[in-house]
Amino acid sequence: MKKLVGLFIGILLIVPLTALFAQQYNLTGTWEMTTQTPRGEMKSELEIKQEGTKITVTIKTQRGDITGEGKVEGKMVQWTITRQTPRGEFTTTYKGEIKDNNNMAGEAEMGQFGTIQWTAIRKS
Repeated sequence: MKKLVGLFIGILLIVPLTALFAQQYNLTGTWEMTTQTPRGEMKSELEIKQEGTKITVTIKTQRGDITGEGKVEGKMVQWTITRQTPRGEFTTTYKGEIKDNNNMAGEAEMGQFGTIQWTAIRKS
């Protein structure tokens, strides 16, 4: 019985400490995103609005703004954008890791075109 009580008290102490050390990121803001495309490096402005774990993303490109939605789970971030092209609908899913409050990096899955690398640095 004493072991069970000790285990219960240990769990009660560990759970709050785990929550205390779990990093919560707020990605809301303006970011400079760099993608490594087959045509070379490309820079875009990335606007993120976060509510809880849900994010809304707007990528500002030379061809116009593209908006998508995604989520944040711990240090992982993911969002999907879909845009219309002359050849039809084109979907890209960005998956990455939050390095710290000002840096992210990952891969963008571009369907039949494969994947590219991306990084993002917070501007504001």
